[in-house]
Amino acid sequence: MQRIRMSLPYFVDEGWNVEVVMVDERYADIQIDPLLLQSIPKDIPIHRVKALNKQWTSKLGLGSIALRSLWFYRRKVNRLLKDGKFDLIYFSTTQFPVCILGTYWKKKFGIPYVIDMQDPWHSDYYQNKPREQRPPKYFFSYRLNKYLEPIAIKNADGLISVSEDYIDVLKNKYPVIKNRPSAVITFGAFEPDISIARENQTEFVNLLDARFINIVYTGRGGADMHQAITPVFEALKKGLTDKGDAFFSRLKFYFIGTSYAPAGQGKPTILPLAQQYGVADYVVEITDRISYYHTLLTLQQANALFIPGSDDPQYTASKIYPYLLTPKPLLAIFNGKSSAIPILKSYGVKHVYDYEKVTEININEFLSQLHNGNPEPPLYDQETISKYSAQQMTVNQCRLFNQVLNRESGIKS
Repeated sequence: MQRIRMSLPYFVDEGWNVEVVMVDERYADIQIDPLLLQSIPKDIPIHRVKALNKQWTSKLGLGSIALRSLWFYRRKVNRLLKDGKFDLIYFSTTQFPVCILGTYWKKKFGIPYVIDMQDPWHSDYYQNKPREQRPPKYFFSYRLNKYLEPIAIKNADGLISVSEDYIDVLKNKYPVIKNRPSAVITFGAFEPDISIARENQTEFVNLLDARFINIVYTGRGGADMHQAITPVFEALKKGLTDKGDAFFSRLKFYFIGTSYAPAGQGKPTILPLAQQYGVADYVVEITDRISYYHTLLTLQQANALFIPGSDDPQYTASKIYPYLLTPKPLLAIFNGKSSAIPILKSYGVKHVYDYEKVTEININEFLSQLHNGNPEPPLYDQETISKYSAQQMTVNQCRLFNQVLNRESGIKS
């Protein structure tokens, strides 16, 4: 959703008229954020479709919004394609089962389609993980994705991905798409969002404790992030015990929105690690998700920011861009093969590390700038800011669309 939302203001400048088809928010069980509508141009046609009621389908073990809405998407888009003229269908969602409709619409109406792979679809990543580390209903989703992915991918006319690894894996798995257009396009930084968050700050509860130096991460948790978080907890423990420095006792690390489970049902995945290292009194984990603009405001209210990455080398952390729009000291620790590291370094982030190489000295260097109050805001490279802006990411998407259609610029739909 965020990819499309941030691109909508710029598509027409690149010669593309767009219409959006989405599930009516009444059928979603995620945090609703009406403020997102403020960033969407008023003249963009938006078509909402229904979905089966989760209250009933969950009794059959079917909770996925993709599967619950599939028939309604098919019916609505059939009408649009029958009555209007469209050049391309673009799937940009992590609810991947919807993408199988691309094959159906291509056969029925002769319209090519592009899939945006924001995450892996069918992956073996969790196959060797303990049961408690696997996503809910993993047994079902793994087998379903194994069946659905080839239906959609083999017939796709183009691929976009946040990671080159995702594309390489798919092209090796399905040689038939090897020569089809593809592009690595990360998420972009969308500056208007920062202003929207500030202008509506009275709508949100302050989650931070002003008595402490607050270091904030917002996003999913999980055991796959423990390797990136462990060095920080080790440095915190050592600072509290060996140095006896009162500064360390003033630190509070926040991990917010760490679970995808419904509100109140999430299981902590970071706090147990903090307990293991004896620093739980200095760590707050809020498993409930918060809205997007509440997230942005909380990042702005923090004294410093922390982004831990997954142990999966393909993990790209698209969430880094809101952090980079926030003028706060930033510590980032990732798998050394993650593409997030070179991107952050190109911005000029000083404290970005491979979790296998980061040292206590590195982490203390980051913390030392907080010791004396308000540090100078980071100065990021302007050329890189433009390169990874939402506007430039939209330009890159449209180039791929034109390549799929073998056309130059001009107004298309």
